[in-house]
Amino acid sequence: MPQTSGNASVRTCLIVEDSTYDQRMMARTVRAVMSPVEVRFAATLEEARLALATIRVSFILLDNNLPDGKGANFAMELAQDARYGRIPVIIVSDWPSPFMWEKAALAGVRKVLMKSDFTASAFTSALPRQITLH
Repeated sequence: MPQTSGNASVRTCLIVEDSTYDQRMMARTVRAVMSPVEVRFAATLEEARLALATIRVSFILLDNNLPDGKGANFAMELAQDARYGRIPVIIVSDWPSPFMWEKAALAGVRKVLMKSDFTASAFTSALPRQITLH
């Protein structure tokens, strides 16, 4: 059962991204838009699975090209799992392919954003309404 991070009102963002540079860029944007928020990182899908099993995640920012698989496939996996299917997922990718867009749509991904377009306004527009901003 996932654990809480102490304060139930603090949302937790899981960034699944293997590039440290992109992790920092996404974390800066999340923190600029949302408060309070805890940001956790996973560099692989396996690390993401472990994080999901141990912490309560409010939403996921997911790269598509990871060392151990495709983010779009992971989004499908999450959508089919009763424990994680309601967690909002936003795919943030360098080069989204038509095939990736199709899988993302089937998985109920909130939005697909290009990394170069990952701005505060783009991120905010992709968030579900129940995740409040400051």
